[in-house]
Amino acid sequence: MGSRLGVFVVLGLVAFGAAVVLLAQPAESPYVDAGVEAPAFTLPRLDDETALALESLRGRVVLLNFWATWCKPCEDEMPSMERLYQRLEGEPFELLAVSVDAADAPVAEFRTRFGLSFPILLDPERTASRAYQTSRYPESFLVGADGVVVERYIGPRTWDAPEYEQRIRKLTTVLR
Repeated sequence: MGSRLGVFVVLGLVAFGAAVVLLAQPAESPYVDAGVEAPAFTLPRLDDETALALESLRGRVVLLNFWATWCKPCEDEMPSMERLYQRLEGEPFELLAVSVDAADAPVAEFRTRFGLSFPILLDPERTASRAYQTSRYPESFLVGADGVVVERYIGPRTWDAPEYEQRIRKLTTVLR
């Protein structure tokens, strides 16, 4: 009987220890999706490497796109992103393309080749990409003026299609 009690005591202590360890772990961040506050970041711009903080765009609707120059679907969607950006000029809207490339030169060449005029940010360490839990490129987030994610899009889109433009215009209309 005594050895049985000892086994239960040891098992109880092990279970208690495991519970303490698990509870002491920091909670994982919630999956970044609709309804979650967009994780803050500050990244350098491709153009002049001045930093841009997402927080500085509060009050505007932001389409945040994570991409890479070696990603064919990213390449395919970029022209439609440029057309959307041009159509929404003057609206309380910003489009940010966050490159996860390791080097700046391919990103600059890509921008020139496609004639992109929207801001391109550099995330070679993938800190923002990790904060947004991106796993495939392209991945995009539509962030409302309040800083909360409205939609998460995995995979390429034809961004100048009526449904995306209308979705963004509906969000910006209440800001004017």
